[in-house]
This record gives sequence, structure tokens and C-alpha cells, in this order.
Amino acid sequence: MYQPGARQLTPRAVVSGMVIGAVMCLSNLYVVLKTGWSLAVTMTACILAFALFGGLSRAGLLRTRFTILENNAMSSVASAAGYMTGGGNMAAVPALFVLTGALPGTPWLMAWFGVIAALGVCAAIPIKRQLVNIEKLAFPSGVATAETIRSLHAMRGDGAGAGSGSARRLGLAGLVGAAVAVLRDLKIPPLPLLPDKIPFASLAWGGHAAVKWSVAIEGSLLLVGAGAIMGMRTCASMVAGALLNYLLLAPWLLFRGIAKAPEYKVMVTSTLWPAAAMMLAHGLTSFAFEWRSVAKTFSGLGRLFQGRRAHDPLEQVECPAWWFPAGYLVLGPIVVLLMVHLFAVPWWAAILALPLSFVMGIVAARVTGETDVTPTKALGPATQLVYGALVPGNLAANVMGANVTGGVGLHAADLLTDLKSGYLLGASPRQQFQAQLFGVIAGAVAVVPVFRLLVPTPDVLGSAEFPAPGVQVWAGVSRALAHGLGGLHPTLRWLALAGAALGLVIAIVEKTVPKRIAVWVPSASAFGVGMVIPGSNSISMFLGAALAWAIAMSNPKVAEKAVVPVASGLIAGESLMGIVIKALAVLGVAGR
Repeated sequence: MYQPGARQLTPRAVVSGMVIGAVMCLSNLYVVLKTGWSLAVTMTACILAFALFGGLSRAGLLRTRFTILENNAMSSVASAAGYMTGGGNMAAVPALFVLTGALPGTPWLMAWFGVIAALGVCAAIPIKRQLVNIEKLAFPSGVATAETIRSLHAMRGDGAGAGSGSARRLGLAGLVGAAVAVLRDLKIPPLPLLPDKIPFASLAWGGHAAVKWSVAIEGSLLLVGAGAIMGMRTCASMVAGALLNYLLLAPWLLFRGIAKAPEYKVMVTSTLWPAAAMMLAHGLTSFAFEWRSVAKTFSGLGRLFQGRRAHDPLEQVECPAWWFPAGYLVLGPIVVLLMVHLFAVPWWAAILALPLSFVMGIVAARVTGETDVTPTKALGPATQLVYGALVPGNLAANVMGANVTGGVGLHAADLLTDLKSGYLLGASPRQQFQAQLFGVIAGAVAVVPVFRLLVPTPDVLGSAEFPAPGVQVWAGVSRALAHGLGGLHPTLRWLALAGAALGLVIAIVEKTVPKRIAVWVPSASAFGVGMVIPGSNSISMFLGAALAWAIAMSNPKVAEKAVVPVASGLIAGESLMGIVIKALAVLGVAGR
């Protein structure tokens, strides 16, 4: 299976992966601030790299073909960079900004993100063989990536056929998305020509127009593309949460005087509580249902520290066992020092984050391998509960301790997903580990300055422009753990209890009914997100999901070839152009 001597982690694979991954990281940053979701990047990165090197080959600028294993190594670099927005990074740090009004300097935040991600990469080393080689866990996204790379490179001509067709669709959709951002956001006469929102004419309730309740259609194709990728169950759950919230709950809270005005940023301070409670209860209950995975994690910990076997036929391709303790010995003290220095976390509480992150990383990797869902939405709040009990009132310890476990868990699971692809393609795990570290550097360097550009002050977060639902939930949980729920209006406490009960029920139903029925159960996470982002966002994403579903029903082959590239192009084009326009506004070239 392994292909010794094959070209894999070449300089061009590293450079292209870092560039593509950094660009997709910025796109994900924009999307996660809008919707709370980080979108998959590996397949899009593989298509882009294949088309790029195919074009260079046809132009006579390459002497050797871009190989399957080079593309696989490139995807490892790109995924590590692209997922720098996940694992709580773009929830915890912005939440700390909201809670305290201050953040460490840009170089410090780059170091923080990079060290946590690198620690997660190291955490994956000792469990790779058990989960991938021996148990052969599914890791569905890793299998899909391997199949995508195989299908691209099975065609002769470096860029002919389906590969270049996917790239063309992605590129054209990207141009359309960028044009939408220019026509809507660029404030240079005669622009803008597109509205921010398309209202439902004459629709009103509670004495206010629907658009005041945030019920409209966004003037955005980014959200339509995101919905097409997320799928019908997720987006239908989001729009159900939005309709419940803005048609019933928010008007009722306004009528009772608890919500002070029919404006999104005002309403969400009240409706956040049932949504956050539901997501937290669902995440922790779902996590508890994975007790077999947790038990396997702890039962297998002893094997990690057993001596090396006398003869290991895979020694030359697998990561050496000593890389894991060496990584923790080098990176662990840095994490502790950064927590103490940057966030004033007590040193003992900072040290506690290291064993917690290791265990959470292993659990996250196993759950991802079995379900294709990395449980960061449960790992973060679970850690917040631990720190809330041990360091009551310390908001920074509560939030940033959860950032460590969530980040380590995500990047451990991400590397193992990539290693599953490599296992199927015959790649070197050692070189994929190194590739992941290159991606960590690219993502950390790219994401921090652009985050500061998009979010210069805390009040931007939770606004209609950047609802940042994950931030609202993390900040709300921290406030509740630090100060208790006693300061909330009694009605909001009851709503939070009702939300928690609903999340608990949904988790139980999901795990106990047959799979054919479970697909019709609403997603608690998506339902909760629908309650804390503007209704117009949920409606637009639902339209994208419905369109993708209709195409899949009428012509599955067209859907398979076109939906993901076109949706990814719309997202990338609009988000990246949105960042450019924001930069122009900061420079005074264009108002926004």
C-alpha cells in the first residue's frame, strides 16, 4: 500500500497548500463570523491545486506531473490552515474580546493559535495506528477526499475532463460571488446597486414590518452557497429555529417588556439563553452517548506508553513514537506560559489544560472516525464547566481553557482524517504530519490580522453584519458560570431550562430511533444557531439547501459534479471580496 520513494511533500505541494489553505482560512473566517460554521476545505483545495498544476503543465512550465501523493500532501497542508477558524478559535478569542474588551497583540495571538494547533497534531501521533490501521475506523471525509483525488488523477492530461470542469465551475462562481459583494458593499457612486436585504413586501406582525424582525432574504449568494453545502436537515432546522424565534418568541418577549426593541442585536440578548442552553445540553448529552468511544479511549491509553516492538515493518513511514512526548514537552510549557502571561490564568489551571487536551484530543479523534463529526461543540462547553467549578469567576480561564481542549481536539481529528486519506492512497504518515505543521503556520499567520481587520471593536460581534453565534454562546456560558443565572429575568431562566430540556430530548431521540427516522429529527445545533443569527441568514441558507436538494433529486450526476464547486466558489468569491472591501473602507477608499 505505501509507496516508498514517491514524490509527496515537495516544495510546490507545501507552497501551494499554504497559499490555498490561507485563502480558504480567510474565507472560513468570514463565514464563521456570519453563520457560526466552518466549512470543509480539503476537496476544494484538491480541485484548485489539480487545476493550477494542470494549467502550468499545459503551458510547459512544469517538467514533472503533479502526482496523487503530492495532491494528498497539499491537502494536508491546506486543511490544517483552513480549519484554523475551528476548534473554538473563532469562538473563544472573540468571546474573550466581548467579555473583557481587550485582546493580546497580533504576534501573541498568532503564537497562541499556532501552538494549540501544533499540540493537536502531536496528540494524533500515538493513536493513528490503532484507529486507522488496526480498527480501520470510517473517517468518511478522509475516504471522500481520497476518492476525489483518485478520480482527478485517474484522467490523463493534468487538468482534462471532470477536474478542469470542476475548477471552471468554482472559478466562475467565485467571480459571481465577488461581483455580488462589489455591487452590494462597495460605497463608490454609482454603487451600491444591490440591497443588503430583500424584504417580504407588506408582511408584518406585532406592529412591525418583517424586516424589523430580521425576516427577509439576504442580498448574498455566500449564504446560498453555504446552505447548499450544509444540506437540508441542517438548514431546515436553522430556518425552523429562526421562525420560532422571530415569529413567536421575540414578539412575545417584546410584548412582555423583556426584549426592549424589535432590533436584531437587542432581541438576541434575550433569545440567546434558550438557544445556548439547548446547544449545550444537546452537545453534552450526545457526548455522553459516546461512552463506548470514551471507554475505548481510556482503555487504550496504557498501550501508548508500552515499549517499542523489536521489529516494526512500518517504522520508516510511520511517525516515530517519541515525536508525541517530545511535542508535548516542547509545546506544553509554551501553552502554559501563554495562558499565564496573556490571560492571567493561574499556573496550576494552565497546567491542567494539558492532560485535559490530550484526553479530549483522543476522544475527538475517535468520535470523528466513527461519526465524521468532531465534537468540539461539546468539548468546549465541557471544559468550561470544569474551569467554572475550579476557577469560579475567572472568565479568561474559563474561555481559554476550553479553547485549548477544543483546538487540540479539532486538529488531532483533522490530521487523522487526512491520514485516513493517505492510508488509502499509500502516503507517508510522517510526511503528512510535517505537512500539517506547515498548514498550522499558514493558518495562524493569515487569520489573526484579518480577524482584527473585520472585528476592530467588540461591538461588531453580535451585530447583523457578523452575528457570530458561536461567540455569543461561549460568552453566555462563561457569564453564567461566573455570575450565575440569578441576574437573568425569571422568564429567561425558564426559557433556558426549556431549551436545555429540548436539547436533551433531541439527543436522546437521535440516539435511540432507527437511522432512517433520525435523519428527520431536527439538528439541535442548527436549530439553536437559527435562534441567534438574523432570520434572513437562515432563510437564505435554506434556499441554497433547497436548491441543491432539488438539483440532486432531478439530476444526481449534475448535482455531484456541480453543487460543491459552485457553492464553494460563491462562498470564496463573496467572502474574499468582502474582506478586500473592508480593507478599502479602513483605508478610506470606500465607505461601508
